[in-house]
Amino acid sequence: MTAPQDAHARDRIRIATLRESIRYHEERYYIHSAPEISDEEFDRLVHELEQLEAAHPDLITPDSPTQRVGGRVAEGFSTVEHKVPMLSLDNAYTEEELRAFDERVRRSLGLGETNVPYVAEMKIDGLSIALTYEDGRLIRGATRGDGVRGEDVTPNVRTIRAIPLALRGGPAGRIEVRGEVYLSRAAFEKINREREEAGDELYANPRNSAAGTMRNLEPGLVAKRGLGAFTY
Repeated sequence: MTAPQDAHARDRIRIATLRESIRYHEERYYIHSAPEISDEEFDRLVHELEQLEAAHPDLITPDSPTQRVGGRVAEGFSTVEHKVPMLSLDNAYTEEELRAFDERVRRSLGLGETNVPYVAEMKIDGLSIALTYEDGRLIRGATRGDGVRGEDVTPNVRTIRAIPLALRGGPAGRIEVRGEVYLSRAAFEKINREREEAGDELYANPRNSAAGTMRNLEPGLVAKRGLGAFTY
């Protein structure tokens, strides 16, 4: 009498193990560019998880790696309001503009002539995105929009493997993470080659292509584009 229950318990443990393993290898491949297993081995893990979830639909969760590609968004994207406005970055093109920025920072902080340490990094030229997690699970992905309101592009965000559907050791409650969705030059060139072969108009640059892809109503197509993500 207990055999079916034991089998269900074993499958539940195996499903949890597979999900953790798949998330780990997605991170190694899509974020660190340092895969530890072959594509064939990775596909076998995903296929096993799909089979187990098909056998136990009650164990399927929204953050499972199998749930990345959803169905078609029927009537476009809804508008969502950002809890905190997503402001744009300012530009500086000369040393004088940088020094003026430094002066404003010191004045605002009341630091007088005290030196302020800065960290410089490359800017990812993509589409700004706000990712909302509830109890460690991704529940919404939204574009910057006008800074106050953006487009809810959650189905498309879920297809981007560089964006985790669940946070390891995720905190209780709600947290928002912001960053950029972008298209690498290699992916951009591949898309344009395919468009050229199909006789379609070529995309002008990777940034516009990434923005256009995120606003596509077919998550399956978005998944094929190879979008990356960088969070701050």
